[in-house]
Amino acid sequence: MIKLVSDTIDREDINSLIEWLSQDEIPRLTKGDLTWELEKKWAEKIGTKYSVYLNSGSSAILLALAALLESGKLKNNKIVVPSLSWATDVSSPILLGMSPIMCDCNLENLSCDLDHLEKLFIHHSPSCMILVSPLGLVPNMNKVITLCEKYKVLLLEDVCESMGSKYQEKYLGSFGFASFFSMYFGHHLSTIEGGFINTDDEDFYHLLLMMRSHGWDRDLPREKQESLRLKYGVSEFDSLYNFYVPGFNLRSTDLQAFIGLRAIDKLDKYSVLRNTNFVRYNELIKVNELNLSQNEGDFVSSFAIPIVSKNKKEIVDRLTLNGVEVRPLIAGDMSKKPMWYERYGKSNLPNCEKINEFGFYVPNHQDLTKDQIKLITDLING
Repeated sequence: MIKLVSDTIDREDINSLIEWLSQDEIPRLTKGDLTWELEKKWAEKIGTKYSVYLNSGSSAILLALAALLESGKLKNNKIVVPSLSWATDVSSPILLGMSPIMCDCNLENLSCDLDHLEKLFIHHSPSCMILVSPLGLVPNMNKVITLCEKYKVLLLEDVCESMGSKYQEKYLGSFGFASFFSMYFGHHLSTIEGGFINTDDEDFYHLLLMMRSHGWDRDLPREKQESLRLKYGVSEFDSLYNFYVPGFNLRSTDLQAFIGLRAIDKLDKYSVLRNTNFVRYNELIKVNELNLSQNEGDFVSSFAIPIVSKNKKEIVDRLTLNGVEVRPLIAGDMSKKPMWYERYGKSNLPNCEKINEFGFYVPNHQDLTKDQIKLITDLING
């Protein structure tokens, strides 16, 4: 079988982890110094000031939105969410009592349709939007940022499927007010489970640290702790169990941070391999209705290869029978899921409806061979 993903945690990682765990004095396994080290290394890699490590990419979306609501930075509770996305891009705003507005995708890089997006900005005047860069493809960030600035909309980037992708030589995840990354098993890099929120805003970063861990001040810089304790009349002793904001427990562990510190060093190598495969796929595939070109100055760290074809069923059956894992194109049209239409009714999103009916994706990962790509593309082309 040609699998969709290949584990990025290798034998050398496991041996190093075993050696670390085998110290005479058992190392700290819960969140500790290695987590701080990982966060610093990831922020530096992506090009932001701060990073917060969590137990999943989905938790990153949930926490960031909850922190924005708590921060007072939003002019209202309206948020634009992409129709072509993952479940938690849509369910998180719903669960937090926000008012999500669904935006159609485009048929070039599969992110938001910018004409539709502007119409939504004009009609609804939302506070923020989630921009997903599906499957490693690169949105036109300049146009997105221009629209967000024009209509005073806070940009949030979901880069869970696009780790290592760049727009004009700058990493996706470094453009918005905040960005989300996933370190799940099947993604570009893995800490088994895990995720990041990146941001340049110091106050928001401090709020994230508190809300990640119950709402207390333990993770804050000393001067910030003292400021809060003075403001609310909290003693050093009482601060141990004092909660300044409503929070969660979305922490990960130092055991996973140990794996993550090694994983970050692999990003460039794996991204190049994925991009090489992406280019090879595009040269060989003859039946794709999507134009998956890579613009000059951009870099596609491809997660998987999206295909749109009216012969979807025939091709998917052919791939499956020959041992190639294949999946719907992300989750198709999110407006066609019960969690959406049972609340908000039906939507008219023609591009995403096309993806929903005719879209699927095939494997791309760092261990895929030329022969496997040739087999997959031959099966697609028929």
